Amino acid sequence: MATKSSIHIKSCNVKSSGAHNRRTAEYMRNIGESRIYIMPELSADNEQWINPGFGNPDLQAHYDHIKRMVKEKTGRAMQEKERERKGKNGKIIKVAGCSPIREGVLLIRPDTTLADVRKFGEECQQRWGITPLQIFLHKDEGHWLGGQPEAGDKESFQVGEKWFKPNYHAHIVFDWMNHDTGKSHKLNDEDMAEMQTLAADLLSMKRGQSKAETGKEHLERNDFIIEKQKEEMNRLNATRLYREHQLEIANQKMQETEGVTNALIEQAQQKQRQSEELDRAISEKRSKLNKEKGSELLDAAVGWATGRSKALKNEIEDLRDEISTHEETIERLQGKIQTMQSDHHRELMKLEAKHQSELNRKDSEHTQETTRLKNRIAWQNHIISSLSFLLLKTSDIFRKAVNSIIRLAKDYYKPRFDAEQVSDIKGTLDLFGDDKQSHRAAGDFLYLTAKQKGNLDSREQIKVRREVNIVVEGDYDQQQKKGFSMKR
Repeated sequence: MATKSSIHIKSCNVKSSGAHNRRTAEYMRNIGESRIYIMPELSADNEQWINPGFGNPDLQAHYDHIKRMVKEKTGRAMQEKERERKGKNGKIIKVAGCSPIREGVLLIRPDTTLADVRKFGEECQQRWGITPLQIFLHKDEGHWLGGQPEAGDKESFQVGEKWFKPNYHAHIVFDWMNHDTGKSHKLNDEDMAEMQTLAADLLSMKRGQSKAETGKEHLERNDFIIEKQKEEMNRLNATRLYREHQLEIANQKMQETEGVTNALIEQAQQKQRQSEELDRAISEKRSKLNKEKGSELLDAAVGWATGRSKALKNEIEDLRDEISTHEETIERLQGKIQTMQSDHHRELMKLEAKHQSELNRKDSEHTQETTRLKNRIAWQNHIISSLSFLLLKTSDIFRKAVNSIIRLAKDYYKPRFDAEQVSDIKGTLDLFGDDKQSHRAAGDFLYLTAKQKGNLDSREQIKVRREVNIVVEGDYDQQQKKGFSMKR
């Protein structure tokens, strides 16, 4: 089934958004403990883009900048918290606080590129004035299916005995403010519907239904995952529920049989009482007739009574046979119920053991893979450190290029390399070769060396990583040709 276009926008939590979007080490450690929805093996396919005009990639810093801008433009402090006001009818109306930075979650296809999503963000900026600050493509999230994937599902893949359904999506962080007026942009339901249509057109996807059409509320990421986990639990409980239903039916049948049996016993007892009363009447008749009428009349009366007594005894015997049959049926049902209960218990124990075994296996695989990756990273870091140490000692141009990168990273107010720094970096790139592939490898090596030597934090890493890539790709040359200053 083809993925339909969808975009959900909400206020961005500037304190926690970056950890999830960038897959920070601490965030991944927490996810590793819960193992809910991220497959670290796929994280290498993720991509990100930071607006080069965004002076500081720290969202909290940009948020604070917006607060100052609003104060300067409007003369009033930005209303951050929800407040209440009285309407014209006298009723109290709740007014939401300002959301200057908002984050949209956009569904994408497996082959959607970062350039595709950037084009979508640029079109949103042209139409509604909202400026994309950051874009993150996530191709490592999803959920575990309860069974086999649906027919036509080409995205799900098998891991061991289970199937994983990826959830390809992008996070777009928008600046929702008009920096000329100090006010936020106002988008209505029609604008949001148009935005969904735009996503479908630009990403070559079928348009999804709006909330107004479906009546369904958007589920946040964790709520969506919880729903999928509930489906898995329902699947595991299906066998248990079926067997409990079978037991209920068997118990009900046994109760019905016991009711019939008790009725037959009561009927037999009643017949027995009638027989005993008839026997007493025969005895009395025999004594009375023996005294009054003689033996001839006695034999006639006794004959009739004796025939009736035999008939009752036959009926009693038949009832006892039927009771015995029902008692045997009850015994069989009790045996069947006991067997079903035993089978049910064994099945539950089997399911629990299988589930626990799968968890243990996944834990073991995760531990082994983590150890392998750590060893690989440690070895790579050792190689990089050794080569970096050698080149820093023997190559002046390499040392100058590394120091240029570190100086730019540490200079908070300097956004770009100057011409001399660009020249040093290009000279180093040429040491490794004259083709684009060699330059990119050399650029990565320069960045890693500067990162280790300068002990760069996450903000500094993002800044110089972007600028080094621009030099490698030749964008600094293009800007020089257009007349842009390298020192601003």
